[in-house]
Amino acid sequence: MNNNNTFQIEFSYAKTDRDIEQILALQQLNLKTNISQDTKEQQGFLTVCHTKEQLELMRDTTPQIIATVDGNVVGFALAMLPAMGELIPDLQPMFEICDNIPWNGKLIGQYKYYVMGQICVGEPFRGQGVFDKLYQTHKTLYSPQYDLCVTEISTSNKRSQRAHERVGFETIHVHLDHVDEWNVVAWKLRD
Repeated sequence: MNNNNTFQIEFSYAKTDRDIEQILALQQLNLKTNISQDTKEQQGFLTVCHTKEQLELMRDTTPQIIATVDGNVVGFALAMLPAMGELIPDLQPMFEICDNIPWNGKLIGQYKYYVMGQICVGEPFRGQGVFDKLYQTHKTLYSPQYDLCVTEISTSNKRSQRAHERVGFETIHVHLDHVDEWNVVAWKLRD
């Protein structure tokens, strides 16, 4: 890889099997089961492990945003429609309660929304605005169709919570399921 002064980060959509395979590889490197406690506390972590088939189905219904350097995936921000809630069993509890969470005088189910399935930036590229740019690319793509982006963050993942708040997400609900305790957060995509 090029040194940090000369690389160009590009933002686009996962289109190929290679893109999907690289998302899965980056995901494996950052799963909470594959990193140290120090790394979890300092850098954050991923909870859900997707399959290639799940990511292909997600890609077919919602574009998956990726950050690449020299054609290699260095970050990703996955999206899912609420109708895909049963695709990933560990996410089902959030999908089951999401529509009935009140926010700004309405229930979430009364908004047009999609779910952020997962966001990750490779360690060498953290702290360089990639996280924010992945979300800005989401906003550009999805705001014409959707009012909100909703996701959940482990309450122990402080770095991710701070980063989501920086982008504009607000915690709208906290719940405990069979996996963890979660902050459900929403981001208003349009005024």
